[in-house]
Amino acid sequence: MTVTDDKAEAATRRLPHAGTTSGGTLRARRIGWPFIAVYGAAYTGLWMALLPPILVGLAMRVREIDPAHATGSLSLVVGVGALLALFGNPFFGRLSDRTTSRFGMRRPWLIAGALGGAAGLAIVAQAASVPQLLLGWCIAQLAYNAQLAALAAILADQVPAEQRGTVSGVVGISLPLGMVAGTFLVEALASSTLAIFLVPAAIATASALALAWALPDLRLAAAQRPHYGWRGFLGSFWINPLRFPDFAWAWSSRFLLYAGVALLMTYQEFYLIHQLGRAPADAPRLIFLSTLVQSCAVAISSAVGGGLSDASGRRRAFVSGAALVYALALLMIAFAASYAWFLAGMAITGMAQGVYLAADLALVTDVLPERETHAARNLGIFNIANVLPQSLMPAVAPAILSVSHGSYAALFVAAAILVSLGAWAILPVRGVR
Repeated sequence: MTVTDDKAEAATRRLPHAGTTSGGTLRARRIGWPFIAVYGAAYTGLWMALLPPILVGLAMRVREIDPAHATGSLSLVVGVGALLALFGNPFFGRLSDRTTSRFGMRRPWLIAGALGGAAGLAIVAQAASVPQLLLGWCIAQLAYNAQLAALAAILADQVPAEQRGTVSGVVGISLPLGMVAGTFLVEALASSTLAIFLVPAAIATASALALAWALPDLRLAAAQRPHYGWRGFLGSFWINPLRFPDFAWAWSSRFLLYAGVALLMTYQEFYLIHQLGRAPADAPRLIFLSTLVQSCAVAISSAVGGGLSDASGRRRAFVSGAALVYALALLMIAFAASYAWFLAGMAITGMAQGVYLAADLALVTDVLPERETHAARNLGIFNIANVLPQSLMPAVAPAILSVSHGSYAALFVAAAILVSLGAWAILPVRGVR
């Protein structure tokens, strides 16, 4: 799909003029459900391509390539990939904020990120060694985080404050939909390693192109493009917490919650095999079922939670309460005596995560510093809280498992403690109710 110059011009708003107030501040107009649906579909496609490798695909490929050192190799691949995601999201967000393309600020990164991610997953699918697997996953993480930075900025660019909870709820639904659809494809296409990775990547690319076509993108005039040197590069990864304490507390809460999420997602397969005693061949099916249960709960609670937070005008109570429920669910999983109890715990984590994500994304957008000029960069910095735990937790988890003599119960208790701290960390935020 290509966009002609005329269509691009018609679908693009120049940043210093259209869509601004008399003082030059961006004013988002109310958006309709057709655009919200396309936006949610682009998020869903991205998660379909990115999350199943973390849940199932990478562990499967590591067992095929290096079965004797599967746990250590998985931690290496996931950890290094997450470090590059940590760099890529704010870095590409900063570049997006400075993009003066005639096609807009976000559109080029939506398309390039989707295509680059597909190339990385192709390498993962055909890797014959752990270094090749690592290379492909790093490319995929960088590319998809460039796309994610653009997607996140669209919420600040296009959605007014009174709709952010609702749209954040749709974004929250996209996460479980992507996980369920992606893990279903992993199971359905299990006979073809190449198809397991490339079919979701193709769907992600198609949905990104659809959003790029529909997007009334902002267009930055060349004269408005800010200077970008080494100081600006370093600033891509930092927001002063003393100057913007609300943002800092929100970042801390998200980081702590995702530390627990990372432990659960990364070590779910090994938990099922080593603690519940299930056969390795059954792991993809069991993970698909648990993902389906969790995702249905996320979808329902995200839509409900986002709407309720908009209606009540309150964000903190929803965020903090949901994090506490998630911590309790982790304790339930830690001490589960059967797969049925594990499924029940996953359902509760889904309910809690759906409410948390819908309310928290709206809260962060409400308190986002310098939203008019640095939305993608600052949301990229916020997304570090999502990806940094994916790098840190696989590095910390082996030590916890070693001290606890391989107890995944101890690992998930530690995760519950971190998430509980995340519930507390949102309370000092003062810029929203």
